[in-house]
Amino acid sequence: MARIPPLPPEEWSPEMREAIAALRPDNPRHPLTRRQGGPKALNALGTLARHPELAKAFNTFNGHVLFSSTLSPRQRELLVLRVASVRGSEYEWAQHAILAGDAGLDADEVDRISVGPEAPGWSTLDGAMVRAVDELIGAGTVSDATWAVLAAQLDQQQLMDLVFTVGAYDILAMAFRSFDIELDDDLRRK
Repeated sequence: MARIPPLPPEEWSPEMREAIAALRPDNPRHPLTRRQGGPKALNALGTLARHPELAKAFNTFNGHVLFSSTLSPRQRELLVLRVASVRGSEYEWAQHAILAGDAGLDADEVDRISVGPEAPGWSTLDGAMVRAVDELIGAGTVSDATWAVLAAQLDQQQLMDLVFTVGAYDILAMAFRSFDIELDDDLRRK
């Protein structure tokens, strides 16, 4: 049972509706793509609806990560899923495993993410990105060796977006687990 029960959408305040709107930056690089029947994240959003001011502040930041990042959606989802795996965030994993498929990660890649950077089959960049997540969560920094690999293929803004993407989803993983947010029906394995 959730420690902070989510509010159903019909009980969301006007402030929460503004907070949800904050997810969409004015000039997104990446379009909103939502498959029919895709995850709606109502339990996560409903929990945040208990604190609309916090939700708006976080959604403004997360809107950049989701829609305006200089990383590709595929790269973002690679990072997010590794955070979910390392942090044991079932909610984050379930939602982003679906989004990862929409962003171009195939089922083998998604499975490999939970194995980690040493799993066979990663490109040099993808392996370094997965390793960077482990290093950021473990030591709070990217090692010089991993940074060198990343910097050989990513520009400065992409490197910054990588670190902030990991941080954003590490915060969410902590929140989802601490609040004991339950999987939405549209995320439960059939």
